[in-house]
Amino acid sequence: MCGIAGFVSREKDAPTVEREILLDKMCKIIEHRGPDEQGLCVEGRAALGMRRLSIIDLKGGQQPIYSEDANLVIVFNGEIYNYRELKAELESLGHRFKTNSDTETILLAYREFGAACLEKLRGMFAFAIWNKREESLFIARDRVGKKPLFYALTEKGNFVFGSELKVLLAHGEIEKTVDRAALDAYLTFGYVPEEFCIFKTVRKLAPANYLIFKNGEIETHKYWDFQYEKITTIKSEAEYVEELRELLREAVKIRLISEVPLGAFLSGGVDSSAIVGIMAQLSDQPVKTFSIGFNEDSFNELKYARLAAKHFKTEHHEFVVTPDLVEMIDELVWHFDEPFADPSSLPTFMVSKMAREYVTVVLSGDGGDELFAGYTRYVTDKRRSGLNKLPRTFRENLLKPLSENLPHGAKGKNYLYNASLDAVDRYIDSVSHFNGMQRKSLYKKEFLNELNGDFGAGEKSFRSIAARISTGNPLDNLLYLDSKTYLPSDILTKVDRMSMAASLEARVPLLDHKLIDFVMQIPTDLKLKGLETKYIFRKAVRGIVPDAILDRPKQGFGVPINEWINSHLRQRIHETLFEKRTLERGYFEPKYIKTLLDEHEKQRRDHSYALWVLFMLELWHRKFTDA
Repeated sequence: MCGIAGFVSREKDAPTVEREILLDKMCKIIEHRGPDEQGLCVEGRAALGMRRLSIIDLKGGQQPIYSEDANLVIVFNGEIYNYRELKAELESLGHRFKTNSDTETILLAYREFGAACLEKLRGMFAFAIWNKREESLFIARDRVGKKPLFYALTEKGNFVFGSELKVLLAHGEIEKTVDRAALDAYLTFGYVPEEFCIFKTVRKLAPANYLIFKNGEIETHKYWDFQYEKITTIKSEAEYVEELRELLREAVKIRLISEVPLGAFLSGGVDSSAIVGIMAQLSDQPVKTFSIGFNEDSFNELKYARLAAKHFKTEHHEFVVTPDLVEMIDELVWHFDEPFADPSSLPTFMVSKMAREYVTVVLSGDGGDELFAGYTRYVTDKRRSGLNKLPRTFRENLLKPLSENLPHGAKGKNYLYNASLDAVDRYIDSVSHFNGMQRKSLYKKEFLNELNGDFGAGEKSFRSIAARISTGNPLDNLLYLDSKTYLPSDILTKVDRMSMAASLEARVPLLDHKLIDFVMQIPTDLKLKGLETKYIFRKAVRGIVPDAILDRPKQGFGVPINEWINSHLRQRIHETLFEKRTLERGYFEPKYIKTLLDEHEKQRRDHSYALWVLFMLELWHRKFTDA
């Protein structure tokens, strides 16, 4: 596990020493991603660097790594779990290896197969390969988006890339102009989706995409996707369960490859308990498990984590997050680079720091909700599906105006607005922190005018993504949408940044692409059966996971920010949101924000997430645009 950085200079004869100094600066800013060593190289126009967290081939896996003929050079972030099998295949084709690392395996696979090598890689990755003779750069990102990759082409014609946005900022040629469409999308969803970047001149390489930079031009290509198609061959439920169980076991097994201590996050939910249960079956030593909890009982899942730990006989460790720890949020803002408002990032950071005291690698249960329909919002959407029978004219000409004309805080206002929308829009509205109606009240008229056609860009993007699926089952559209947006941009971003902030590698078995490809062939009504979420997954892990965990209601990774905002953070949020420099940004109507605060403090409405979105945005500005 590492962090990568680099650039390709427009000028062929740019001074080598100056580029080495700049590359060193870019790499050092992500030292937390790889505290063990640093590797740099300057070859022609290209400068490639990396920070390494040593996991595999501790002695021989130093990067950058060159091909046999020294024409290709690679820097790599991630883990390839099938590298041994791929190495054997390459050796049979005549390639000779200098190391036993997965990095060199990627490089020689690229030399042999070109971009098609990506179809052979099983793991998580973001890597860059420079071809000296062709003067071309090849960059790729894993299928689901476990590992991040930012890039930009500067006004001077220099191409810059890195594992984190701050790497590009360290290069010095990135304009810090806030993208209004990205800002609007952040306020909608609480994160900046993959299609956007908070700075106008920077882009994210999308999951399952590769990029070629040559002669000053950028080309991007997609090489994989979640295949939601009409299923023509139906197996028995027992057959699905048996094959799913075997693939789960294999996905966990290949992620136990490590030359350093390894453990697992254990929340006490179904997904993490299943991962730990399979690990316990495969290991001859007690699994090291790590859990987080809160003093607030309604958010505390430690009793279920303890139940699982006792059942699997793990070496268990716990940490309780107290309100005073929210003082660490400034540090979290720095690690996320873009505005990010998922409050569970704080406990994720704390459990990562605790785990790092014992292990270097952890397995995580993330991804199961998007894959197997685990979120309760899918149930809510199904319950509201009857609204689709209402004539569109009735919804648009009666319900929507009625909702918009009701005063703020009126009972039923938000429900009427939601009911007025089409099916996908209704779902998008339900996952929004500030929906379109609310943002029009939040924004100053001047800012709304600045947005112009960019208002609602996030919703338009989500609508377009959902429309790619045409199986006839509405749930498929929602699962695909979440897998392309919420999963990479919120869940995996949180896991990557918070684990890497603690120099900890997190592996995600449920997002193994062979497992995903199989799950795409399972009928949707076996994922959400009636109103039972994750039906087929629960069937597959029953007998591994204790019934008390399998049969309990879903709680999710909740955080008591409602209580924190009204107590420990009350004064700071007030001061931050109404300080002069906050108001001078010209985004928001102070009266609207004051209404949110007043209603929240008087417990008339729970605006905790909306206030957190605004609070984190202002902290981000102070860290990245004011500095």
